[in-house]
Amino acid sequence: MARYTEAVCRLCRRSGDKLMLKGDRCLTKCTFDKRPKAPGPQLSRRRRLSDRGVQIRQKQKVKYTYGLLERQFRRFFEEAERQPGITGDNLLVLLERRLDNVVYRLGFANSRSQARQLVNHGHFIVNGKKVNIPSYLVKEGDVISWHESSRKTEFFKSASEAISGKVIPGWLTLEKNQMTGRVYTMPTPGDVEATFDMASVVEYYSR
Repeated sequence: MARYTEAVCRLCRRSGDKLMLKGDRCLTKCTFDKRPKAPGPQLSRRRRLSDRGVQIRQKQKVKYTYGLLERQFRRFFEEAERQPGITGDNLLVLLERRLDNVVYRLGFANSRSQARQLVNHGHFIVNGKKVNIPSYLVKEGDVISWHESSRKTEFFKSASEAISGKVIPGWLTLEKNQMTGRVYTMPTPGDVEATFDMASVVEYYSR
């Protein structure tokens, strides 16, 4: 599957917002803080974004933040449309429930891209079963823990030492001594750290 392989800092500059794509490093060594302008040739006069341009930019921000390609993102949007309630809120909840995002939110990884790699390599089990699908949707009551063999790695040791400084969202609980997380309740749009204009995303796909 195709994957973006260029400098991820360009995505933040293109979106016009800090997306925390490098995790903790974005707090200390952030290119966006030094060069907030979009990459490429700079226009002498800044153009006003059209309504369509605003919709595209908001859609890209959500995609970049969660590390999804267009086909994956469109599939999540269609699922959100089928559910009762507000489509934009449903979409955010679905994205938050992804296993790679949960691993990141529990503090087991420094970024969502690192979390996706860890899940792909089979380092986690959900309710006692190995799951290596980053898009796996967790449910209320699910228990996420490290695979027994993964607990012997140097990465696990460093992650367990750094876990004390992590902030865990209210919809998750974490046993730091055991490095085991649990989905306490389903997430809400208010639990998302970044600010997205989900109405623009819905308008883009509803044209």
